Amino acid sequence: MKIALIGYGKMGHEIEKIALSRGHQVVCKIDIDNPQDFDSPGFRNADVAIEFTAPTQAYNNILKCFKAGVKVVSGSTGWMEQHRDEMTELCKDGANTLFWSSNFSIGVALFSRVNTYLAKLMNGYPMYEVSMSETHHIHKLDAPSGTAITLAEGIISQLDRKEGWSKGTLLNPDGTISGTTQYKPQDIRIDSLRQGEIAGIHEITYDSSADFIKIIHFAKDRSGLALGAVLAAEYTVNHKGFLKMDDLMDSLS
Repeated sequence: MKIALIGYGKMGHEIEKIALSRGHQVVCKIDIDNPQDFDSPGFRNADVAIEFTAPTQAYNNILKCFKAGVKVVSGSTGWMEQHRDEMTELCKDGANTLFWSSNFSIGVALFSRVNTYLAKLMNGYPMYEVSMSETHHIHKLDAPSGTAITLAEGIISQLDRKEGWSKGTLLNPDGTISGTTQYKPQDIRIDSLRQGEIAGIHEITYDSSADFIKIIHFAKDRSGLALGAVLAAEYTVNHKGFLKMDDLMDSLS
């Protein structure tokens, strides 16, 4: 498989290492200093592009992939909520292909299914109030994380007493706290922390006056995300449309 990398930071390097170890070729690397390579023969000949960039860049990057006729796997967060309907329409009937996920870790995908099942169980126990927190490295720009939002949506789909999510507090890299502890009862509050080089921690807590139940996913490093992105690219080569992590997980099970 011929892969183009869009974004060649720490994640891009990790994806490249795993892709090469699985016998694939990296035929093009695009970063902030060479955006003109979207028009290069190397990029247009790629079987799939893997895109990990900033929220402000991802949308335009994906449109450039569509224009070049290149399938794309994107793990960029902080932009999809605004553009989901448009992406769905652009990929309708396989006209374009986008595999998007807020998190490509296989462990997170399994955690997400546990999370949804737990929410279904807790639907009958209103004495438990659910809350969430996510912790990431100091370089992450969006808060709450895309993964936290996806997990919250999974809870909302099963928990009748919750209708949406709200931004809670944000512990900034300099130690200051912004945001609020106030939220509507029908919302799930998501608190965020930015510390060191933490790859990602997501915690979901159901708290009552008698006890609490907590589930946690702790990413040790970026390798799980990178492997998942390459697996998604391998899946995307043979599929069309707007693809999701559930599609990949179903193919692996």
